[in-house]
Amino acid sequence: MIIGVDTGGTFTDFVYKEGDTWGVYKVLSTPANPAEAVLNGLDHLAHGKRKQIIHGSTVATNAILERNGAKTALITNEGFEDIIEIGRQNRTLLYDLCFEKEPQIIPSDLRFGIPGRILQTGEELIPLNIQKAEEVGRRLKNRDVESVAVCLLFSYVNPCHEQKLMELLAPLGLQISLSHEILAEFREFERTSTTVINAYVSPKMQQYVGHLIKELDRKDLLGIMQSNGGSISAETAMKESVRTILSGPAGGAVGAYEIGKMAGYSKLISFDMGGTSTDVSLINRNLSLAFETTISGYPVKVPMIDIHTVGAGGGSIATLDEGGALKVGPESAGADPGPICYGQGHRITVTDANLYLGRLIPEHFLGGGMTLMEKKLPLYFENMGQKIGLSPQELAQGILDVANTAMEKAIRVISVERGYDPREFTLFSFGGAGGMHAAFLARLLNIPKVLLPPNPGILSAVGMLMADVIKDYSLTIMKKQENVTFKLLSEGFEEIEYKGQEDLRAEGIPDSEIMLERYLDMRYDGQSYEIMAPFDEDYVERFHALHEKTYGYRNPDKAVEIVNIRLRARGRPEKPRFQKKETMVKEPPLKAFLGNKPVVFDQRRVRTKIMARHKLKSGNRIHGPGILVEYSSTIVIPPFASAFVDEYGNIIMEITP
Repeated sequence: MIIGVDTGGTFTDFVYKEGDTWGVYKVLSTPANPAEAVLNGLDHLAHGKRKQIIHGSTVATNAILERNGAKTALITNEGFEDIIEIGRQNRTLLYDLCFEKEPQIIPSDLRFGIPGRILQTGEELIPLNIQKAEEVGRRLKNRDVESVAVCLLFSYVNPCHEQKLMELLAPLGLQISLSHEILAEFREFERTSTTVINAYVSPKMQQYVGHLIKELDRKDLLGIMQSNGGSISAETAMKESVRTILSGPAGGAVGAYEIGKMAGYSKLISFDMGGTSTDVSLINRNLSLAFETTISGYPVKVPMIDIHTVGAGGGSIATLDEGGALKVGPESAGADPGPICYGQGHRITVTDANLYLGRLIPEHFLGGGMTLMEKKLPLYFENMGQKIGLSPQELAQGILDVANTAMEKAIRVISVERGYDPREFTLFSFGGAGGMHAAFLARLLNIPKVLLPPNPGILSAVGMLMADVIKDYSLTIMKKQENVTFKLLSEGFEEIEYKGQEDLRAEGIPDSEIMLERYLDMRYDGQSYEIMAPFDEDYVERFHALHEKTYGYRNPDKAVEIVNIRLRARGRPEKPRFQKKETMVKEPPLKAFLGNKPVVFDQRRVRTKIMARHKLKSGNRIHGPGILVEYSSTIVIPPFASAFVDEYGNIIMEITP
């Protein structure tokens, strides 16, 4: 049995495949101990069975956001102890006179400089001071440090000093992160920051994943989803935890890409609305990658799917600011206490607003497995509405409008602001709350179609089952175009290609399923930013074309500089596939109809049909207004939309402008 597990802020989702049988399962997350929900779900689904598990974890993310990672120290060259504090001169808010930096996760008294220097050529200028290194080791032990980040200048060219420090510190039993293993690239601030983050979160990840491995059967295989859209073994994830920071959202993007491709849609905007936040990503025939991002104020320079997140989800709390304006999020009710309608919460959320307007069907929520307290809502909506002069119905609609506006802005960031027209894309909606908002977002952005896969509430877990095993490698070479040839550059890939093949073999991938992809980071001489282009004999022309597409011009007379070589080693195991279904008549079967109920659209109550999605057949067409219920999600088809079921069971919603 293969199982995808995605831990979210509100629910933990499970997708499993055994033979030709697919199944889904959801349990409430246990934020205090995420492993509890994971192990309970696995025990419910596959007690005593041999399991292959791919897991998307929030442990690394939460350690950074909540500042509860390991007690970490930094060892660097003497004189460079404060590099993570100094950072870069640019500020995120240029005109904010009260701007304050995020507090450093490593205080100044845990940053240690050791004499020794490697030149940019790789030559040793000053030998490593062994006596000083041993003294630092004793201080680490006395300070009860749990993890150490080692980041020395030019270690990506010659790592001998970092390797020597590893030998000296290993007997202390600390978690040690070496920068040349985490990020073998120039720009020491970003390399240091990334290595520090890895050192900060790895002990937490080791504790969490180690606990899962201990509780699972010895025959079970556990893989962890990475931010780059691929999976790695649990053992690798415990050492390189920085690569798992966005593992859950990455699973959703991979699922959208694979299912969209299967259904014939190559240009997608993935829209994942969960309980705590919404993640959006643009897919233009391929997944978009980013090679540097900022997590809670800290630069992290590892490849990851380019995902933009906004604090608007089903559990986002509605509040009034000091001026009486309505706000939604980023604070979330999560799973505990949850929305008011879950029975424990006391603050209005987006889920409560959807239920108040009739867009959630209580008796079919989670397949009828969870009771929604609809009768508790009117008093809360009346009290809050009175404060700003709105009726309860107007307040509920206002909450949804504010949330939709925040999500619309997020989609514009990844599309319009990057030169893409949303009208040329299909909105791929998933997440537990996505189906209730997708049509309204599509109309705001003039997107003509919305694709909703089967069980959209657990698509991130589906994506994990479809992910390749991926290892990314990079190496700074800094060469002028006139000083290299295609042959010389090809030879430069040999060492990291050998490592890539060895690492994938260690992950259990046979040679026949290993694929190596070569890329170069290039720029015009004098520029301070690079563009990644595929490496082949026309690599220079590819760079000119990509530069023109990205920035609107090319400069063929300007010298080109090759900054980094990149390798993506991809293992392509057999993936689970969905079977095509025979196309039936347009009219849905009578057994799919569950009744009618009044639902509020545009401040009017409209009689709306309720249908069971799992009883619809390929070819069936539904005219709005309608609500489709299924185990993991609810889909709202407003009066301005219609929908049909395609041959893979996807709902394709068509929006009338």
